[in-house]
Order: sequence, then structure tokens, then C-alpha cells
Amino acid sequence: MRSNMGFQTATRSSSIEINKVLKNTYMLLSMTLAFSAVTAGISMAVGLSHMTALVMMIGAFILMFVVNKNAEKTSGIFWIFAFTGLMGASLGPMLNVYAAMPNGASMIMQALGGTALIFFALSAYALTSKKDFSFMGGFLMVGLIVVLIAMIANIFFAMPALQLAISSAVIMIMSGLILFDTSRIIHGGETNYIRATVALYLNIYNIFVQLLSILGVFGNDD
Repeated sequence: MRSNMGFQTATRSSSIEINKVLKNTYMLLSMTLAFSAVTAGISMAVGLSHMTALVMMIGAFILMFVVNKNAEKTSGIFWIFAFTGLMGASLGPMLNVYAAMPNGASMIMQALGGTALIFFALSAYALTSKKDFSFMGGFLMVGLIVVLIAMIANIFFAMPALQLAISSAVIMIMSGLILFDTSRIIHGGETNYIRATVALYLNIYNIFVQLLSILGVFGNDD
């Protein structure tokens, strides 16, 4: 009897902890996305150069490791905002290019809306179904490697059809990662909300960029 009560107490405690991680993750995710939008807007307004944006992207990549290293510390909050701020600012030149296109503002809003729809739909499915999507990890990793190789190849070939295929593949992989990362939180595989936020943020960021790329290809065909 005591053993059963102890098990129930442990289960309840685990459930409370998971819900806390979920709540903190989504709260931090919404704040970092909003901060990225602000830095992207500032970057667009000042006309940030593509070279500066590249430097910022490299800086953000380095900061990603700093964030993970400090995820268990209070300073992790500062580093994640520094990371997402740079990521947002690095989008400025690209967004200016799309904004200058016919219906550019509309394309950007469509990409934002599509990204939000994908994220909320997949997150809702993972949360309500409570399925364990950990089995997808290996497939997603292989997919990322294949896409990376295709991206490198397309630098030399510069084929619009290949770019379209790459963008579509990235969206599919990032969608799978949303299920995978959310499932890890639900099932206790990820207990740190800062690391969980970084993972989901990158999924959303990449879906937005690739959706915009696809819309830009079709926009140029008009």
C-alpha cells in the first residue's frame, strides 16, 4: 500500500515538474520570438548589410554553445536572449530583399502565418496525443545530414528546383523535430526549459526562413 502511494506521489511530482518545464519553455519561447522580431525590425530599418548579417549568424552559432553550457545557471536567460537577438537581427537583410519584391510584405506575413500554423498544430498534436516521438530521432538526424550535403552541392550548382526541394525537406524535418522536441519534454527527456526553448526556437526559425524562400520562388514566377 505504501509502495503504491509512493509511486503515485512520485508520478504526480513528475507530472507537476513536466508541466512546469512546458510552461516555462513556452513562456520563454514567446519572449525570445518577440525579441527576435524586434531585432529583425531594427536590422531592416538600419539597412544591415549581408556581410554583417553573416557575422551575426556566426556569432549566434557560437552563442548557442554558450547558452547550452549555461542552461542550468541564471545567466542562461541573458545568453538565450543574446542568441535569439542575433538570430533575429541576421534576418534583416534577407527580409529587406523580400520586402522589396512585389507583394513582399504579403509574402512575409504568409510565411509568419504558415510557421505559426505548423508550430501550433504540431505542438497541440504532441501535447494532446502524448505519443512518444523519440523513435524519429535517427531519421531526423539522417535527414539533416542529407539536406546539409544538398545545400553544399547547391552552392556550386545553384539550381532553383534543388533549392525548392531543400526548402521543402527542411520544413518537413523541422516539423518532425517539433514533434520530437515537444515529446521529449512531455516524457521527461528534456528537463531544462532553456535548452528546450533553443531547440523549438531553431525549429520555428528554420521553418519561417524556408517557407519564405518557397514563397519567394513562386513570387518570382508571377
